[in-house]
Amino acid sequence: MRTTHVPTCAASAGTGRFSARRCLRDRRAFTIMEVTMASFVMALGIATSIIAIQSGYKQVDVARGTTLASQIIQSEMERLRMMPWSKTSTTAVDSIVELPATETFDGATYFSTSAVVSGKYTVTRTVADDADHPGSMKDITISVRWQSYDLRWHQRSFTAIYSQNGLYDYYYTVAHPST
Repeated sequence: MRTTHVPTCAASAGTGRFSARRCLRDRRAFTIMEVTMASFVMALGIATSIIAIQSGYKQVDVARGTTLASQIIQSEMERLRMMPWSKTSTTAVDSIVELPATETFDGATYFSTSAVVSGKYTVTRTVADDADHPGSMKDITISVRWQSYDLRWHQRSFTAIYSQNGLYDYYYTVAHPST
């Protein structure tokens, strides 16, 4: 079997058989233009992924804030449901009819003393007589407002009707009166 020996540039330098140009051509590397284009494509990929990650963090922050706002609203509604309709004390506001028309307080007031909630969530509670049944029904709206890490303001609200004698009294006397 016959083998062909291909001389390297170092071995052939003295023979004159291979020219210096051909030797350099055999030892090719990337050109400046190729390196520049590869760097540009890599930088574009990294920048795009950073933007995507930042957008993902923003969405997670808004979802976390919305969940906490919903929990604050739920907690406040449960606290109000535990209150009686009429006044039971001479000193404290402890009934639905005594609640102020509008009250704004920090989310940590009735919900949690956590540093995550304290100062970040503002709760506004609005209580008004129902237009169709004043004196026996109240429209209660609870709004929670907070600012996410990108400095945008977000708000979630919930409105409920509170009846003097409870849901069943409302259902049987107002919504479906017997004729």
